[in-house]
Amino acid sequence: MMGLWQLALGLVLVFGLSAAQWRGRSAQTQKPRSFRPRSHMQVSQKSETSMPKFPQTNNPMLVPQRFPSQFSLQTGQDPVSVQSKQLLQGPMEKLTWAFPRLPEEPVQPEIPFELRRPVSPNSVGAQCGENSVYVEVMEDFFGTGKPLMASGFALGGCEPIGEDNSARVLIFESELHGCGSMLTETEDELVYAFNLVYTPQEASNGVPIVRSSGAVVSIECHYPRMHNVSSNVLVPTWVPFAATKVAEERLVFSLTLMTDDWQFERPSNQYFLGDIVNIEASVKTYNHVPLRVFVDHCVATSSPDVNSDPRYSFIENNGCLVDAKFTGSSSRYLPRSQIDKLQFQLEAFRFQQVDSGLVYITCILKAVPVATPTNPEQKACSFSPNGWVSVDESDQVCGCCDSTCSSSSASDQVLKDLRWEQVSIGPLNVKEFGFSRL
Repeated sequence: MMGLWQLALGLVLVFGLSAAQWRGRSAQTQKPRSFRPRSHMQVSQKSETSMPKFPQTNNPMLVPQRFPSQFSLQTGQDPVSVQSKQLLQGPMEKLTWAFPRLPEEPVQPEIPFELRRPVSPNSVGAQCGENSVYVEVMEDFFGTGKPLMASGFALGGCEPIGEDNSARVLIFESELHGCGSMLTETEDELVYAFNLVYTPQEASNGVPIVRSSGAVVSIECHYPRMHNVSSNVLVPTWVPFAATKVAEERLVFSLTLMTDDWQFERPSNQYFLGDIVNIEASVKTYNHVPLRVFVDHCVATSSPDVNSDPRYSFIENNGCLVDAKFTGSSSRYLPRSQIDKLQFQLEAFRFQQVDSGLVYITCILKAVPVATPTNPEQKACSFSPNGWVSVDESDQVCGCCDSTCSSSSASDQVLKDLRWEQVSIGPLNVKEFGFSRL
């Protein structure tokens, strides 16, 4: 009985404790939790649903964002930064800004324009006579309405002989072989060519400009080879003697650079200042009587154009070799070795202010029958300390070399026997001596 009573009393005491007493007792007996940092806390899905609700607002920045269920604070990421990235990666409007464009220039309308090209004016007239040429040149040479200075015009090297002031015309007149004319022979014609040259004059007051350009007008006089010029208007019923002679004969003129022994043609055209240039003039005949060859005149130029400048005439006046007289050189004719050859020596030279050192030589050669005696128009004379000496031992014909040797036109002789030809050689390449330093 005692045991049952004790058991009932224990049950009454146990059930008699209040809930508060049990909680207090439990608090005294329960062990405190160990501290966990927030970063190691596990956030469950239930705790997410039990989070307090915030009042609704229209401001999207104040609306709390839910973390995804798989997000864990143990990864070390900041929820604020993740939220910012989600906002930045959201949909954005397409960029519509463009680089500013330059204002467009107005397009110029098409304008009818045609470049005016100069028209060659008919300002030069020429008339060829039996042994001369007559030339008229308008002072308004280019047809621009502005007359040019008369001193700027020259026919070859000749100045105008007169001027018509009322018509503003310059007048030139020359013999066919004068004023730098060039003779060319074709099968049917003799052609005398002249160059009318205009050179712009320097402006006054030191102004370094010109308003006109230089010009060259070629003037040619053509004469038939088969007829006498003076009777060209007649139509003879017989065959002229000149035509018969031309058909029977053929002449070949040549001008050749020779070696020092005069045996062969020189294989090189290079010389040094002071060297002796050996030149041989010759004529070959076919079915013809023997002929004696002469050099009527020779000119040296720095270009192939015989009328170009600078130019030096070293044989002139119908066969006078004047180089020794003008420069004191040793240039001279040599005694004839053959009647159809004429040899002469020329001391090598260069043109001033011409760096190339090139020299072209152009000569007029003529041939006459051996039976024809030498005369002032057909001679070969050299200058020596004792005066002029003839190659053909007729020094008296050289007396005119210091004056004028021909009283008649050389063109008359050309038209009479047709034994003239212009021949050129070159270029000669004349170099200066080079000295090595001692």
